[in-house]
Amino acid sequence: MRSLRRRREMDISTVVARTGGCHALQVVKMMLAAPAVLAVAVLAVQGATGQYRPDWDSLDARPLPAWFDDAKLGVFVHWGVFAVPGYGSEWFWWHWKGNGDAAYVDFMQKNYPPEFTYPDFAPHLRAPFFDPDRWADIFQASGAKYVVLTSKHHEGFTNWPSAYSWNWNSVDSGPHRDIVGELGTAVRKRSLHYGLYHSLFEWFNPLYLADKASGFKKQQYVYSKVLPELFDLVNRYKPEVIWSDGDWEAPDSYWNSTSFLAWLYNHSPVKDTVVTNDRWGAGCSCKHGGYYNCEDKYTPGVLPTHKWEKCTSVDRQSWGHRRDMQLDELLSLSEIIDDLTRTVALGGNYLLNVGPTADGTIPPVFEERLRSLGNWLRVNGEAIYASRPWRVQSENGSAPIWFTCREQKVYAILLSWPPDYTVKINAPKTSPQTNVTLLGFSGHLKWSPLQPSGLVVTLPVSSLAGGHGWTLRLDGVA
Repeated sequence: MRSLRRRREMDISTVVARTGGCHALQVVKMMLAAPAVLAVAVLAVQGATGQYRPDWDSLDARPLPAWFDDAKLGVFVHWGVFAVPGYGSEWFWWHWKGNGDAAYVDFMQKNYPPEFTYPDFAPHLRAPFFDPDRWADIFQASGAKYVVLTSKHHEGFTNWPSAYSWNWNSVDSGPHRDIVGELGTAVRKRSLHYGLYHSLFEWFNPLYLADKASGFKKQQYVYSKVLPELFDLVNRYKPEVIWSDGDWEAPDSYWNSTSFLAWLYNHSPVKDTVVTNDRWGAGCSCKHGGYYNCEDKYTPGVLPTHKWEKCTSVDRQSWGHRRDMQLDELLSLSEIIDDLTRTVALGGNYLLNVGPTADGTIPPVFEERLRSLGNWLRVNGEAIYASRPWRVQSENGSAPIWFTCREQKVYAILLSWPPDYTVKINAPKTSPQTNVTLLGFSGHLKWSPLQPSGLVVTLPVSSLAGGHGWTLRLDGVA
């Protein structure tokens, strides 16, 4: 209660400083009256004079900060109590107790005593080998430009010392460390952008269940838990990505999403750099927010008109760590390169997930995928970072090809090596100034024009043919 009181006093002083006079005194009285009024009062005061109104027409018009579109690649990290059982997926608690999935029930009966509860897993999330600098080194080596960590999943366990999640957070239990804060410091030391995943709902939170039973006419859970924690995360850690989730059961009006986003864009410490996704209430996905996720592992068939991001996981079966994962259930490096290339050519960002163990380590097979992707990007990153979709996104002739462009250069990324060492590219219009180079290979390549457009390029006979994903830079083409 003392920490909650201190939090309320801090917010009260902020409101007084910003409003002053009789208006400030009225707001203070509201805030002291009941904790549930706190978030609404702050939102009302701080959103009143901002550039962006708390409605979707205004919020959706906000320009996306340029860094995000330039970054192209991020690493997603799903870590929580679910890493302790390490079975099935990060939805372990729900599958066990929510829908009574037989496989999960059987797993618990065979491995744990009858009285064991899900919260009993938390003390075993000790993470003795959690080294945020080592994690950050791996993420930097992957070529990623931003990192998104799970601050709280649907289980409700917070990876920071939330005053609104007493004894169900990473400082009071488990590792007894501020995971969000420590990783943020390490990531930013390497000039990477730092973002936080946050689940709006919690499967078994009594306040949420009571609101749900009311048909979401009550908002006690939102005012007492969701909004205070979101304010705390933003003010304390200053994330540049808010990756919202867990929104689908209730409308955005229940979550007070537009009011929170108006505060975030107008008055928060990251108002000029923060980006958000589209999971802010039932029906918002692919319609409202900063950039669109649309759905997990979403891949559009054609070039979208709005900035989007594909989130996917190295482990095809789960976002969290599984102790029994098999090699053939993981994305190969070639599949990751193909997926990244397609995503960027269609104007998206690529957010690749790994699930650390309960010990706090990133499994070596995940590390290998990330470092190998980084090696590929050190050669081919010129075609990825800060690139834009070209007038033609792909063609499938003598080899599958995806196109990007950057600074009047066109990049043709080949996803297979032609057996005769020649590749036909139909879309570019050549000129007397046309030059063709292969990234990672010195010198210009021989080519000949096609009519009415296109060219045939002769590739070098070299060890480059043994890799995957090769980029031709086309200068002087239209």
